[in-house]
Amino acid sequence: MKDAFANSYAEARQKFLAAAAQAGLPVEAKLHPEPGLHGEPLAMDVARDGHPDAARLLILTSACHGVEGFCGSGVQVAALRDAELRRRAAEAGVALLYVHALNPYGFSHVGRTTHENVDLNRNFHDFAQPLPVNEPYRELHEILVPATWPPGPDNQRAIGQYVAERGVAYYQAVMSRGQYEYPDGLFYGGVAPCWSNLALREVLRTHGRRAGRIAWIDIHTGLGPSGVGERILAARDDEACKARAGAWWSGGGRTPVTSIYDGSSTSAFLTGLMFGAAYDECPQAEYTGIALEYGTVPVLETFQALRAEQWLRRHPEASQAQKDAIRRQVFEAFYTDTDAWREQVVAQAREALLQAVEGLGA
Repeated sequence: MKDAFANSYAEARQKFLAAAAQAGLPVEAKLHPEPGLHGEPLAMDVARDGHPDAARLLILTSACHGVEGFCGSGVQVAALRDAELRRRAAEAGVALLYVHALNPYGFSHVGRTTHENVDLNRNFHDFAQPLPVNEPYRELHEILVPATWPPGPDNQRAIGQYVAERGVAYYQAVMSRGQYEYPDGLFYGGVAPCWSNLALREVLRTHGRRAGRIAWIDIHTGLGPSGVGERILAARDDEACKARAGAWWSGGGRTPVTSIYDGSSTSAFLTGLMFGAAYDECPQAEYTGIALEYGTVPVLETFQALRAEQWLRRHPEASQAQKDAIRRQVFEAFYTDTDAWREQVVAQAREALLQAVEGLGA
């Protein structure tokens, strides 16, 4: 199982392309305008397994938040190699659509955001309308990314006092909800669709417009208990969709599908979420989706790594040793490099994929 995963974006892409070729699937590459960390070309790669006119479509995506692609790419490669999954999908009339590296820049540069410093999963708005305002973030912005890194004692005290007074959950909610005022800040949602947003919409229009039923599993990491794949509703707060997601993914004594709308998820309530593109680009389809969120390290460690990443974006003059150390910190916050963790990841993803195939085909 370990050989499905990679230690760099370039290696992950090579494994994905090889797995698709072995499965006899052509790959469309949407080339990214920026180079990778080591000068390599970047792309959002798309492979479809199934008839172009299939009425049922199951989408599996990786690297919405760049560095999380180290997990998501491995899941996709394992799925491409899974003969039983492919057979059962074909028998159910379900086409499988793999979108590898939604945010290839973040994947390659071992960061969460796009080359525009946009959090892709906060970027799906109608930008002709007023954007959400995250007022509590204004209080945090200056102390989240201090002038020096690692943070000095005063900054550590300020963050510690904020968390002690407001609580970890509130700190997480304010930071992660999404903000649209500070382009150099954390969880910045942008003021226009970013490259990855536009490229993904093209993919959905091309592959989703002929489908009557669409399911989408988007792989994430960084929240929750280590190795546990929380199934978080990735859809509107719609009763029919919630009922389908629960029937597909919560049966047999499994943990129920959680939601950002009722507070049951490890994720806070968020804005500008990517699943909105499914409604926009495939309005004819009945849509059902989840984010499969795998735990890694405690949430405060995750956010500390994101603060370090944002500091590095502001300080390209940092020494190579400091760049390497921060990238390693970010990598370890979003990917647990052990066989046990990888086996848990693949087993849970495979179960969720087979459940989606069954649900779509019913």
